[in-house]
Amino acid sequence: MNIIGHTIEKVEDTIGILSGDRYEFFIDVEVPEEDDLFSELGLRVKVIYAQDEKGSRIVQYDIYEKETEKFLEFELEDEELSIISDYCKQHID
Repeated sequence: MNIIGHTIEKVEDTIGILSGDRYEFFIDVEVPEEDDLFSELGLRVKVIYAQDEKGSRIVQYDIYEKETEKFLEFELEDEELSIISDYCKQHID
C-alpha cells in the first residue's frame, strides 16, 4: 500500500463530550493489482483519528472507491493499519 495524498480536518466537539482531539483524514492510497482492495477507480480511506490522554489511535476507518465514493466492505490488514496510523500521527504532530 502506498499513500499518495490526503486531506485533513480537525473535528470540533461543540458539545464537549469527547476527550482530546479528533481528526478526519481522507487518505488516497494505491495498492497492487493483485490485491483484493485494488480498484481501477482508485481508493480512499476515511479515517477518524484520536489524540487524547490514552495516546494516538485510529478510532474508525472506511474504504471507498475514490471516483465513485462507493463504500467498499473490506478490512485493512494489521500492516496497512500500522502504515495509516503512523501516517496520521506524522501529519498532526
